[in-house]
Amino acid sequence: MTATTDGSTGALPPRAAAASETSTTPVAAGVHDAAVHAVRRATEHLLSRQDAEGWWKGDLETNVTMDAEDLLLRQFLGIRDESTTRASALFIRGEQREDGTWATFYGGPAELSATIEAYVALRLAGDEPEAPHMARAAEWIRAQGGIAAARVFTRIWLALFGWWKWEDLPELPPELIYFPTWVPLNIYDFGCWARQTIVPLTIVSAKRPVRPAPFPLDELHTDPANPNPLKPLAPVASWDGAFQRLDKALHQLRKVAPRRLRRAAMNTAARWIIERQENDGCWGGIQPPAVYSVIALHLMGYDLQHPVMREGLASLDRFAVWREDGARMIEACQSPVWDTCLATIALADAGVPADHPQLVKAADWMLGEEIVRPGDWAVRRPGLPPGGWAFEFHNDNYPDIDDTAEVVLALRRVRHHDPERVEKAIGRGVRWNLGMQSRNGAWGAFDVDNTSPFPNRLPFCDFGEVIDPPSADVTAHVVEMLAVEGLAHDPRTRRGIQWLLAEQEPDGSWFGRWGVNYVYGTGSVVPALVAAGFPGSHPAIRRAVAWLESVQNDDGGWGEDLRSYQDTRGWSGRGASTASQTAWALMALLSAGERESKAVERGVEWLAATQREDGSWDEPYFTGTGFPWDFSINYHLYRQVFPLTALGRYVHGEPFAEAKGG
Repeated sequence: MTATTDGSTGALPPRAAAASETSTTPVAAGVHDAAVHAVRRATEHLLSRQDAEGWWKGDLETNVTMDAEDLLLRQFLGIRDESTTRASALFIRGEQREDGTWATFYGGPAELSATIEAYVALRLAGDEPEAPHMARAAEWIRAQGGIAAARVFTRIWLALFGWWKWEDLPELPPELIYFPTWVPLNIYDFGCWARQTIVPLTIVSAKRPVRPAPFPLDELHTDPANPNPLKPLAPVASWDGAFQRLDKALHQLRKVAPRRLRRAAMNTAARWIIERQENDGCWGGIQPPAVYSVIALHLMGYDLQHPVMREGLASLDRFAVWREDGARMIEACQSPVWDTCLATIALADAGVPADHPQLVKAADWMLGEEIVRPGDWAVRRPGLPPGGWAFEFHNDNYPDIDDTAEVVLALRRVRHHDPERVEKAIGRGVRWNLGMQSRNGAWGAFDVDNTSPFPNRLPFCDFGEVIDPPSADVTAHVVEMLAVEGLAHDPRTRRGIQWLLAEQEPDGSWFGRWGVNYVYGTGSVVPALVAAGFPGSHPAIRRAVAWLESVQNDDGGWGEDLRSYQDTRGWSGRGASTASQTAWALMALLSAGERESKAVERGVEWLAATQREDGSWDEPYFTGTGFPWDFSINYHLYRQVFPLTALGRYVHGEPFAEAKGG
């Protein structure tokens, strides 16, 4: 690994990096033979990983703030135990770098809030400030401005124990719950993940609880005598300045707001939270809203033995991944529906028979996961019948458009024993996805027209993306699905296509919202356009092909670092080669008719050469996205399903080739 000028480790410059581990795949015997060999081994490996119920799920790795906040929650509730603390601390220590810091993705730069939260968690585990690894972390934290420079969410966690003053945090009034949908900054102006987090935090912000701190944190302040220094306001004419002054007004309003109204607002917010608790006790299938919902309800008087609280806490334990060394890692989310539909697509495209028992079992499981009741999406689409799929095991309130499109594509590849049931489920999914189209012709992930410019401006919202605008990758997956369903020439599909063409970057790529980044966006859009009937000679496709060829690494693979979200010029399409990103590039090139090209040959060779003996691939790099740059994901199954898909299409040809263009 190489050191970088920003102090991170493992970051590789543009056009970098051969794989660190290779197998004995006989590439020299011919690219096609090597691909066939790799497909066979990858197929066996993926089939072996299916759960008996029919689903696949890889670990969803994020960063240590999940683990730190889990321990802080347990400390706040008085339920932290030695065994959990020891296992979590083992994982957190293992993620620390030599300079004492923590990053939010593999090889990324040190991140202040993650380092602060990890440091505090290790203090809870008994690590002393004088220990070398702790002293290095504290020194770096102070050099970056200390706790005062951390994100709002980090300072909220510290305020729970008196390590930060509540009055020095942005105000989040619970009366927000009463805003009608036509008022700016109503809760439905926020993306679903932010909405589920903000509603409980309005209760926490109103209550301002403080538990006794088990130790001081003076060593993390640049000036312990003045830990909360005042920051200058932005100019009044700027958006930031306007919202900063709005926050100051809300702090004053807190002093005069009618107590009866505030109590009523908190009770309404608590009911909103409870109504959205899933059958497994979680909220939205993701960890952060569950954590804050448990705290909020506890503050509203729900004791830990109340069924809502008991099931909520039990659900949090299901986010824990116990490793062989005894370390405990917390997943921010779990992805069984997404993993299962992608695995089904990969296996089918690799030549597994459509009526193979494991594919049929996967289809059965996916059919059972269809969501047939309204959720929060119905606020904007009240007349639309339900019929989508979510990402997680339990998340009936928030099905998503991306999963629904890919599940339909997966079900179409399986020869099921009850074809009528499959057709009805697919019909509902197609109808729901079409109904979730935004005004501009494109699709977001969870909601319709979730594009308000105001939520991201709030001083409170400094933790990442809080709205859900349409994106090229989601729109492409929907367009591809509609084309396969014979709707390529439907006016709604054509509107989505026109939006995609308008969104193409000048260099020929497309931005990737939910995967890293331009390689993902381009790898999603090109197959969709071809499925919709665009020939490989179309100018948009030729520009995309030229861009992909221009960013292919010297080793034959493709990679893109997360820094491309901040520095497009320097990092777009650049980074260490990875299995998943190489597969995305190959999927685009193959769909564009480039099977005989040198770029495809070299990409296939790279995948075959880097496959492990057990049929898997290694991929420490994060190629998934929660919030661009701010929250990154390493989907552990991406390194298996996408290479198999790409190699399968190289060996067997494009799926649904006879149906291209609808």
